This record gives sequence, C-alpha cells and structure tokens, in this order.
Amino acid sequence: MRYLVDDVGKALEFYIDVLGFELVERYGPAIAIVRHRDLELWLAGPISSAAKPMPDGRQPEPGGWNRVVIEVTDLAPRVAELKTTGAVFRNDVVDGPGGRQILVEDPSGNVLELFEPAH
Repeated sequence: MRYLVDDVGKALEFYIDVLGFELVERYGPAIAIVRHRDLELWLAGPISSAAKPMPDGRQPEPGGWNRVVIEVTDLAPRVAELKTTGAVFRNDVVDGPGGRQILVEDPSGNVLELFEPAH
C-alpha cells in the first residue's frame, strides 16, 4: 500500500513514534517503507515518482477517504494518547455492529482507521 505524503520525515515520526510502525527502508526524502504487522506502507514524498503528474494533468495528492485499518485492543487509551500528540481526528469514536472505530489523520491528511473489534 502506498500513501502520498507532504514530508517523508514528518510522516515517519508519526507512523513510527506515534503509531508504532517499524522502519523497513528509507530512500532519502523521496520515499520510506514502514511496517505494522503484515502491512507494508510506502510513504511517497513530493519528489517520488508516485507524485508525478498524470498524462491528463491530474496531480496525485494525499488525503482521500480510502484508509488503512489498524486493529487495536485498547481504543480509548490509544485515542487519549494520540490526542496528547496533537493528532487530528476526523470524527469521534463510532460504535458499530463489528466494533468501535475512529479516524485519525497523518501529518499529510491521509486517514487511518483505528478499529477495536467487538468482544
């Protein structure tokens, strides 16, 4: 999976220091690969090939609504911890038939869903 990011360094701080991903590889300011369990996430900066304009002129950019789902067992404490870091949330915790979730943005506005399954 690949996310476009505005700044690879800031993205790494968020994914590693805040969400607990591990660094797999880094290619300077262009791209870094991080891992969380079985997910490898490519963080592609503005100078990466993934950020080049499309033939029709559209410019790839971060911040859509598709998202990575990170399953957690402790949603409430994780949300409280993220709030202390200044993380931006798109909503409050939502309860559903399968569990509870909240949407948090990385520094570039890409959304991640923290999901706690129903017990």
